[in-house]
Amino acid sequence: MSARSKARKRALDMLYVAEVRELPIADVLATETVRHLDQPERASSWDYARQIVTGIDDDRAAIDKVIVEHAQGWSVARMPVLDRCILRMGVWELRYNPEVPDAVAIAEAVELAQSLSTEDSAGFVNGVLGAVAGGRAPSGRSADEAAAPSGRTVAGDQESE
Repeated sequence: MSARSKARKRALDMLYVAEVRELPIADVLATETVRHLDQPERASSWDYARQIVTGIDDDRAAIDKVIVEHAQGWSVARMPVLDRCILRMGVWELRYNPEVPDAVAIAEAVELAQSLSTEDSAGFVNGVLGAVAGGRAPSGRSADEAAAPSGRTVAGDQESE
């Protein structure tokens, strides 16, 4: 397992603990920081795990909005806790970490869902994250925004002649 895969699993553990125990992310990070200092052999996964968790904490409302927009009929609160945490990580990587290719972010999230969640979770996670990735260009702009020349209308809008 790569260091980034380990970091994603470690981040998922922290997000899950915070959700289930209803703890602030800052408290979970403080506990994990102590554990990190006591277990130097796990150092390779710490920095990216912390980056994921703090990134999700910083942009949680926006991330949850993206999830709801693409989860067709599912509220974030209705989702199983583990799936919700996996989706937040996937959306964070897709929208806030340009270093990770979309296909990698989706595959890693699906793998976590397959190994840790319900039978239907992997397909659900794949569908939601695929829709999120498909709705924007690599620059982070929507596909319509990326296709439209600056100052021009996008497909579907008609200019008067």
